[in-house]
Amino acid sequence: MLRAFFLLSFFTLTAFGLPTFAQKPSTLKRMLPEFSLSPAEVAAHIRFLAADELMGRMTGEMGNNVASRYIAEQFRLYGLKPLPGAPDYMQKVPMVKVKPPKHATLVLGRDTAQHGKNMLLLRGNAMDVKAPVVFAKHGIVDETTGRNDYADLDVKGKIVLVKLGASDSADIREAFRLREAKQKAALARGAIALVELYNASIAWTFIVQFINRETIELRTDSASDNIAHIWLNAGAGSFAAQLNPETPLSGAISTSGLAREPFFSQNVVGFIEGRDAKLKSQYILLTAHYDHIGTRPQPNQTDTIFNGARDNGMGVTALLAAAKALAQAPPKRSVLCLALTGEEVGLLGSRYYAAHPLLPLDKAIFNLNVDGAGYNDTTIVTVIGWNRTTAQAEIETAAKVFGLSVVDDPAPEQNLFDRSDNVSFAAQGIPAPTFSPGFRSFDAEIGKYYHQVTDQADDKFNFAYLHRFCQAYIHAARRIAERATPPRWIAGDKYESAFKQLYGEK
Repeated sequence: MLRAFFLLSFFTLTAFGLPTFAQKPSTLKRMLPEFSLSPAEVAAHIRFLAADELMGRMTGEMGNNVASRYIAEQFRLYGLKPLPGAPDYMQKVPMVKVKPPKHATLVLGRDTAQHGKNMLLLRGNAMDVKAPVVFAKHGIVDETTGRNDYADLDVKGKIVLVKLGASDSADIREAFRLREAKQKAALARGAIALVELYNASIAWTFIVQFINRETIELRTDSASDNIAHIWLNAGAGSFAAQLNPETPLSGAISTSGLAREPFFSQNVVGFIEGRDAKLKSQYILLTAHYDHIGTRPQPNQTDTIFNGARDNGMGVTALLAAAKALAQAPPKRSVLCLALTGEEVGLLGSRYYAAHPLLPLDKAIFNLNVDGAGYNDTTIVTVIGWNRTTAQAEIETAAKVFGLSVVDDPAPEQNLFDRSDNVSFAAQGIPAPTFSPGFRSFDAEIGKYYHQVTDQADDKFNFAYLHRFCQAYIHAARRIAERATPPRWIAGDKYESAFKQLYGEK
């Protein structure tokens, strides 16, 4: 009945040619459900999502599954439609838990390294091999630049020894980004192992703690496990001194290999058909990740649950509020609501969806992602990438209607734009900023809650701000979906070329 009332009001008003957003605020308040959004309802959403019983919503754990079921049932309740490929609103995402090897040793010339001490096995099955060692600079092959560090080298059946990253600057982010490409380059040339000499500025002890633990990856049919990939601490022993292409070197690797446990997680997908016969084939994509980081022991604390109220319970609550309001009064274009899994373990849910979309990506006019680390200014919303698309006015106006101002990325040095799920869609060409709770800097207030057990929906949480934040998000999505023309990247943006390719522009 409530949905019927909103639809009747909406269609009656637009049937007489009245532009939806030309109305006075008092008229909008009567006709759009975001103006009557229930504070109690949004509070109930976040209290459930951040409850101890969900145990931090870790991908691959029961609490994560419970959260996805909760979201799916809200979509069902609000009248969103499931899509082919996501029965019961669930898109299965194949993943694998990767556990460190029980043992791994590397002998290189006169030195021996052990996993967890001065080497780390990043990839590889069980093996026990001896082979010649070949030095291949940084192990980079780049067809676009013509670079080939394997030129004139025969590495078939051999251990390839390379420097970290792509240059002697040894940037750690670059090193992580190039891991898979380096594996593939070595494997394609018949190498049995790839050893990188680690010499980045990040302390080796930290790298060991970060890598030598269970991780989660997308499950693929890649053959990359057929090659051992090792990071070797260049500061240990005389490993670095042995980097001489003119001196023959032998090596040996013995390992039990990484243990792999396959499982499925799920993205939650719901569809709202637009009301305009010509424009409803296009859609706005609304995204929020629902996973968090689970549980772990904390020094001198009994609380071990990372509840994730701010990150990203607020975002999921905003997505649910948008699903309900936009289903009650649909915009001209359709809406795809997508709750994503696996963000905290490598943007896995969004990466999988972007590679396996349930609707054509070239029909998506915009992705309004919602994610954040917390808030330290409740008079604003922070939109990461606000000034990078032509939807600035819609977002700013929507926030202003609910008494909020918009601030662009206050910490560009953190590269926040490329660290949330929006980047999976931006890389495809879709304009995709992230709508975040208001923050002006990464100060102590943010640090107090970000990825801490204190991030709870308790008496320290600002429920009134959450309510306005949700209203602004809904209204921004609505305004963008009502635009006469789809938004674009600002000219010169690094994703503009992908945009032109996706939408068939020259």
